[in-house]
Parts: sequence; C-alpha cells; structure tokens
Amino acid sequence: MSNLQLRIQSPPFVHSGHSTQRIMLMVVVALLPAVGASCFYFGTPAIIHIVATIVTAVLCEALVQLLMNRPVTVRDCSAVITGLLLAMNLPPAAPYWLGPAGAIIAITIVKQVFGGLGQNFVNPALAARALMLASWPSQMVAFVAPFDAISTATPLVAIVNSDPMVVHPTLLQLFLGEVPGCLGEVSALALMVGGLFLIFTDIIDYRIPTGILGTIFLLSSLFAGPGFSFGFSLTFGVYQLLSGGAMLAAFFMATDYVTSPVTPKGRWIYAIAIGFITVLIRFWGRYAEGVSFAILFMNIATPLIERATTPIKFGEVKAK
Repeated sequence: MSNLQLRIQSPPFVHSGHSTQRIMLMVVVALLPAVGASCFYFGTPAIIHIVATIVTAVLCEALVQLLMNRPVTVRDCSAVITGLLLAMNLPPAAPYWLGPAGAIIAITIVKQVFGGLGQNFVNPALAARALMLASWPSQMVAFVAPFDAISTATPLVAIVNSDPMVVHPTLLQLFLGEVPGCLGEVSALALMVGGLFLIFTDIIDYRIPTGILGTIFLLSSLFAGPGFSFGFSLTFGVYQLLSGGAMLAAFFMATDYVTSPVTPKGRWIYAIAIGFITVLIRFWGRYAEGVSFAILFMNIATPLIERATTPIKFGEVKAK
C-alpha cells in the first residue's frame, strides 16, 4: 500500500503570482512618470509634498497597528500607495502640513479603524481628500501655474466660470502638463504611460479606465453647447478628458482592488456610472471637478453591484 497523503485545502487553487507587495510596487513604478512631471513643473514644493505625505502615511500605519496590537504590515507598501496617491491630489501651493494631515485621516480613520488593508469600504486617499476639501477648502484650491508659481484657476474652473479674461490652454498643453492643477493632474501623457503599463502587466483591468474615460468623452462631446446644453464637439470631449483628475482617477484611483467590483459586468457598470456622475458634477454641480466624489459614491455601491452581477453557482436554482 502506497503512502498516499491527501491534502485538504480551501479554494482558490490558482494563484496569479502577484503578491500584495509586488502589486503596490508596480503601481509606484507606474506613478513615477506623473511624479517626475509634477516635480519638473512645480519643483521643490512637489517633492516636499510627496515625501512628507508618504512618510507620514507609513509611520502612521505602523504606529496605529502597534497601538491596536496588530501585526505591522508596512512592508506590503499599501501605505506608500495611499500617501503617494494623496500627495498627487494636493495643489502645489498648499501648506506642507496639509499632506501629512490627510495621510493621518486616510490611514487612521478610513483604513485601520475598519480593519486595515482589504476592509476599507472606500478608497482611503479619496476619502481623505473629500474630508480635507470640506475642512480646508481654501488650502485645497491653492493652484498655481507651472514654473512661475502664479495663482490661477484650473482649466475646469475657467470653463465653469466662463471668464473671458482667462486664456484656456491648448490640447497639447493639457496633454503634456503645462497647466495649473493638482500634482497628479497636470500631465495626461505621464498618467497614460503609467496606466497603460498597469494594463499590459495585468495589474488593473482595462474595463474600468475604458468605461470611465469613454463615458466622460462621450457625454462631454454631447453637452458641448452654450451653458452645457445639447451640442456636439469632439474637441470639447477631448478637452474634458485631458483636464482635471480624470486620468489619475481612471487608472489609479477607481481601480483599487478593495473598493471596486470583481465581476467583469460589474466593472463596466461601476466605470460607466463613475463617468456619468463625473460629468453631472462637472457641468451642473458645485465643484468644477467631480471625479473623486463619483468614485466614492460608487465605492459604496460596489457591494450592490457585485450582488447583482455575480454569476449563479453551478446547479443553483435562481429564485423567482
């Protein structure tokens, strides 16, 4: 009789080969072009914001886990990603304490209080950004023009205000990044390079960025008339696509594994809804940029989407 040993194990049995640390490091690599662009256009303030926010996020996570008698998991680099994404949502002229304050909110309140990585129901960086925008509104809109550090409005704000004295940037300037905005919003080219890198390395699913950007482009092209009435302009659709945080959100924020659906159909619904809500807020809401609030809203709706789109188990009879 052979010494055959049976091993009982719960699924899943197939591993993608991606560890949490590897995934986070790949996202960091993908963000390097945008980080380089922000440092190029805004100089030392961008470097200080990025370093201060990341360091605060990592130290805060380690401290909170020690105080809560949990294993310290800063080596998985998830806190690095939270700090980096939060820094990418900061205006360059913001006070240097703003990023660390947001990092404490993101790590302590949004992430660790709910159980740590994998338990948060909304994106920590975006939730912190929303709280910062409500708490320090003037500091969160401290936008300046690249190189000269002169205070000015972002392209989206200029469109909403219809200020005839503001010279709108060209599509090429939006694509390259020669426009005022948050650190991670200025260069659509840098964000696209990083986003495509994540898609081709199977770190993110193409459905979410495609659905978000496609919906924003289509609806913006349709509502290109005076006062955002019905019209049609592909140029205006591209302008809206390259402006603000659409690229950053589509490739790096909305694709968060924890807060986005896992089913293919659910990801399409999730992405199209984010694009639709973004256009609603941009054109008829209070804020010129609405993609952050759109993602937060759909993060909350993710469990409902997954419940509605999860395939029926083999042999299960669908309830009437």
